[in-house]
Amino acid sequence: MADLTAAVVAERVDVSTRDGAADALFCRPDRGGPHPGVVLFMDAYGLRPAVEAHVRRLAGHGYCVLVPNLFYRSRRSPVLENFEERISSGDRAALFAELRPMMALLTPEAAITDGQAWLAFLRGRSEVREAAVGTVGYCMGGRLSLRMAGEFADAVSAAASFHGGNLATGEDSSPHLAAVRAAGELYIGHADNDRSMPPEQMARLTRELAEAHVRHTAELYPGATHGWTQTDTPAYDEEASERHWMRLTELFGRVLQPAAV
Repeated sequence: MADLTAAVVAERVDVSTRDGAADALFCRPDRGGPHPGVVLFMDAYGLRPAVEAHVRRLAGHGYCVLVPNLFYRSRRSPVLENFEERISSGDRAALFAELRPMMALLTPEAAITDGQAWLAFLRGRSEVREAAVGTVGYCMGGRLSLRMAGEFADAVSAAASFHGGNLATGEDSSPHLAAVRAAGELYIGHADNDRSMPPEQMARLTRELAEAHVRHTAELYPGATHGWTQTDTPAYDEEASERHWMRLTELFGRVLQPAAV
């Protein structure tokens, strides 16, 4: 798969939301266009160099990618200082003690108003094609990607979640209850032996999407643990990550890219 990141422009932007200005990263090809828009939902560790490299790679395939700091209500990026040193120490408890209050603010209601802001930003950029968008999310962001696909069914034509957790719980706020309203195509890549996404949740998600006639693919990545796509964490799995890139670019290329004439 070609790496086209040398032909990408990255901008730091602020996106106006109901609850204030969200700092974000906006990456786009430096020529051609307009290009399909994509909202990428970060994992809980926030915007950081590894995420920017990831976004540049996706944008290099011909997409205008917006990556908002989902924790803007609490602090601007970086949300975690000295992240690489702290994650390598293995003290995840301390990291999540800091992150949980910020994560708690990402209610279903907040996700809806934020989603309106992300879409408005993309629609206001001349580089973005006037058509339905794609969404993709990682870990915590996987929940938001699937939720946005259901809450904004007319605006999202392709959505993906990779190693997303708690996607189909028994709670009224479970993301799958929104995802069943999706009109676009979904892809869900599950981590192996993921305590946040046990087999019963995988089964519930697949069953309820099928019963709602939502086009979807759910796939288990054997041996890949929760967070396998994140290059700056101990969970990173290069082989599984490259497989994720194949699945993501195939979905977006088939659904979002205009057919060649």
